[in-house]
Amino acid sequence: MGASATLPRAYNMAVADRDGHDLQDAIRERKRALDQFFLSVERKAFRIAQLSLRHEDDALDAVQDAMLQLARAYGARPAEEWKPLFYRILENRVRDMQRRRAVRAKIMAWLPFRGGDEGEAEDDPIAQVPSPAAGPVTQLEQAEAMGALEGVLGRLPARQRQAFLLRSFEGLDVAQTAKAMGCSEGSVKTHYFRAVHALRSEMAEYAT
Repeated sequence: MGASATLPRAYNMAVADRDGHDLQDAIRERKRALDQFFLSVERKAFRIAQLSLRHEDDALDAVQDAMLQLARAYGARPAEEWKPLFYRILENRVRDMQRRRAVRAKIMAWLPFRGGDEGEAEDDPIAQVPSPAAGPVTQLEQAEAMGALEGVLGRLPARQRQAFLLRSFEGLDVAQTAKAMGCSEGSVKTHYFRAVHALRSEMAEYAT
């Protein structure tokens, strides 16, 4: 009686132990998949954020915040859903930072003292653009063209810039871009077309 009574208990403990190991293995595998995903997108995501924010530290913060939020809120989702979700989170984070900048700028404009030239230089996007390194003429020409491209992208309406970067820079298709931007596929096509048209027009001299 005593021995037979212990059999179900031992069986249940064995099953629980096996299930516990299976769960831990699944968690480790999911973490590895997330780490690989973040490695695959971090450089492009940083560049996209930097083009919008024009500040390396802010761009890095935006990317890291987006990664953390994706892992916490959507890590259990299928891996194929991560990319559009990540870029939508990143875009929302960038917008939040831009809104805070705008509010801060309005507040600072009313203050009688703004901290002098040093503080103003930090807010100047032109001052934050690194000078091209000395080198062959071709490298200087490429650096000049890249600077011009960044300038044109910075002047595009936000939705056009976002559609262009996600489609051309990150390689998302129309459906994924629409999900990341939270709009229709038709809107993505319109924003992307207008962005490409503007870029071709203003970058014509570098294409010759």
